[in-house]
Amino acid sequence: MKVMVGGTFDPLHDGHKRLLTRSFELAGPGGKVVIGLTTDPFASRKTHPIHPFAERRADLEKFITGHIIAQIPERKYATLWEIEPLSDRFGSALDADFDAIVVSEETLPVAVEINKMRREKNLRKVDIHQITCVLAEDGRWISSTRIWRGEIDVHGHLIHSPQPE
Repeated sequence: MKVMVGGTFDPLHDGHKRLLTRSFELAGPGGKVVIGLTTDPFASRKTHPIHPFAERRADLEKFITGHIIAQIPERKYATLWEIEPLSDRFGSALDADFDAIVVSEETLPVAVEINKMRREKNLRKVDIHQITCVLAEDGRWISSTRIWRGEIDVHGHLIHSPQPE
């Protein structure tokens, strides 16, 4: 099965890791995962700083090879994958031949829109697989914005500021 997933992945946190791992599980043995990684100009719309594309790509590659691909002996993950630049919300998902897209609760509307646009182009719709967002210790979603604000770390642990004396 060919699966697509996309994002900025900065910083790469436990929610992203769940999204990526699910994509590789869903693709299965012999499957392929295509990861759309936002380009620097597209990612610049974020309200917090973003590391350059090359750094974010290297972090993704390190996680995939060191954690997901390392699980290949279990024979439950896809072995083929690629990272492609994502210059808008849709990337190649509007034209590519693929079977499924993996999204979070936050990005589900984009996947629905992709299927609508594919239908308008007389392309078959793709299956949408939604993961649940990973919660931080405070019960709120782990997000890059919260990490950049210094509220939580990449695992969702609360960062406690020193109390003034």
